[in-house]
Amino acid sequence: MAKTKHLLGPGERKLHPKLRMIANGSVEVNTMRAEQCAALKVTAPRALKIRAMRGRGARPVSLDELEKAPKVRFLTALPAGVQANVFVRTVSSEVGGAPFPGEQARRGNLVRATVPVNKLRSIAQDERVAYIEIGEPLTVPIPTDVAGSKAAPSPALRRFPLEAQHRFGEEVLIGIIDVGGFDFAHPDFLDEAGKTRFVRIWDQGGAARPGPQNPRFGYGAEFTAQHLNEAIAAAPRVGVPAQELERQSQRSVGSHGTHVASIAAGNRGICRRAKIAGVLIALPEEDEDRRRAFYDSSRLADAVDYLVDLAGQLKMPLAINISLGTNGHAHDGSGAIGRWIDSVLTEPGRCVCVAAGNAGQERGESPEDIGWIMGRIHSSGRIAARELTADIEWVVVGNGLLDISENELEIWYSPQDRFDVSVRPPGGAWIGPIGPREYIENRQLEDGSFVSVYNELYHPANGCNYISLYLSPMLSQEGIVGVRAGTWTVRLHGREIRDGRYHGWIERDDPRPVGPVGEREAWSFPSFFSAGSFVDNSTISSLACGHNIIAVANLDQARDRVNITSSQGPTRDGRSKPEVAAPGTDILAAKGFAGADDLWVSMSGTSMASPYVTGVAGLMLAIEPKLTAAQVLGILLRTAKPLPGLGFEWNNESGFGEIDPQRCLQEAGLVNQREDRT
Repeated sequence: MAKTKHLLGPGERKLHPKLRMIANGSVEVNTMRAEQCAALKVTAPRALKIRAMRGRGARPVSLDELEKAPKVRFLTALPAGVQANVFVRTVSSEVGGAPFPGEQARRGNLVRATVPVNKLRSIAQDERVAYIEIGEPLTVPIPTDVAGSKAAPSPALRRFPLEAQHRFGEEVLIGIIDVGGFDFAHPDFLDEAGKTRFVRIWDQGGAARPGPQNPRFGYGAEFTAQHLNEAIAAAPRVGVPAQELERQSQRSVGSHGTHVASIAAGNRGICRRAKIAGVLIALPEEDEDRRRAFYDSSRLADAVDYLVDLAGQLKMPLAINISLGTNGHAHDGSGAIGRWIDSVLTEPGRCVCVAAGNAGQERGESPEDIGWIMGRIHSSGRIAARELTADIEWVVVGNGLLDISENELEIWYSPQDRFDVSVRPPGGAWIGPIGPREYIENRQLEDGSFVSVYNELYHPANGCNYISLYLSPMLSQEGIVGVRAGTWTVRLHGREIRDGRYHGWIERDDPRPVGPVGEREAWSFPSFFSAGSFVDNSTISSLACGHNIIAVANLDQARDRVNITSSQGPTRDGRSKPEVAAPGTDILAAKGFAGADDLWVSMSGTSMASPYVTGVAGLMLAIEPKLTAAQVLGILLRTAKPLPGLGFEWNNESGFGEIDPQRCLQEAGLVNQREDRT
């Protein structure tokens, strides 16, 4: 445990703060942490025997017990049984030498690697390494479900221009990266011959089939069109659904992935004759399964590369939809996963659409509406001069709940400035100030929980300064102490001020019950900013901040306005995200894994808006397969229709306006058309 402030050494500055915490954690702590951390995986049988923290045996710990208990020992050398998914930034894209431990793939100066935790420090000491980032947790922009079965929807668009040219995407691949499973036998995905239009499903968390042949993707289970069609043909004979004959690891009724795929490329969707490929990100429901699985942004990098490889094999242009989100890093496109996807988009014939996120709600629309809890993720302000301060109020839930998740806040500010930072727990004393290049790590509070604060300069990705704060529960076999409930105050002190502006984001963890701890219910629950500290712009998912990624807002067509839950821009560096709004409220599409008498369901969210744009982009690529992602984006901006009362300038909620599919297709047909000068 760190009792005093420390200065960051050169090697330590190469490790993301969370990785330093992990590298200093015991096997027991990291095994427990793996239940909450998407980028950690436990492989050692001995570590896996550590009992889960929820259920029988889990209990709160008293202060008397804490004083008598032996102090937690933090190890400098951990066994290889705990692994982390990381992105290694090298000093140059031309670095040679031996592969890094656990190296999986490279793009430019980024290396995707799965490494034993005990190798992190040695990798950081490699002179080829500039920085090591941990994979960011992936979250689902949870849609609003409109309960009840529905009649089949009408086709999403009744009339298209240039149908003879795009043929509804017959020669296009639509890639869907999602969760919940893909109901490949749903009528919305069957062609005239009764065969599925899914050509591949890669289930990253599955074991029903061997993984892809490419060793880079040699995990999970891959289902080919042949597997799926044989299951469809055999289902009537054996008397079970085809989805049970080729079982994915996730088969949720009303599956998110199935609904999204239906909007983009179902028979009643947009790109309704395209080939479809799905990648199912592992998102285990049970804590012990979460220990054994990765579900972070590095898996997203693999998914994108897998779809690019498949499109190359099929010799088809590719439009990818990602209705998942991340909220870490600087929201300026400099994060590892954003840069990875942007590098993919340098080649023509590819585009990626990302849901802007559902963190736009500032307050409840009714007394029962608590959607704002998921919305208060951003704070910003300006320290006007040296010696002035700014306070940020950060709320951890209580009311009988015990928050056992790790709550994380990142604050980014100009390299021109120098801030000190202090933090005060609810009802406690100030900790700090912690100056630039100083940190405290795993400071144990009186109740047994922990606080860590890192104040760092010149991040290698963007050159900006940043402060990372972590509120961590105590997780042990003997007992559990949740993060202290109430309002935590983070105070920024202006040491040297030339610009003074700052932005802070809370990393999200989806609300999820974990189980009873004594008489209280333990939850992994998102913290949020107080009403006074919350600033409702720049709530857009960091994943949607990539330079050539298309970020999509949720349009409520019935009200001619953006849905209240839709996340807002701009990016931290002032770019215009989201770019466009598309129908995403009360969208009727396929209901997965519900049976033949319950085929359709209506949902709302940016998750539903993004695949609409993906489908339109697929049709644009069918007309002109050599369009670049930048050209697709440019056409969307040119043709968007401003919402009522707005002009052609960018708006932080709706972007440049509502997508106009017909004009998009017309413009796509003109991009490479030769001018007749006779």
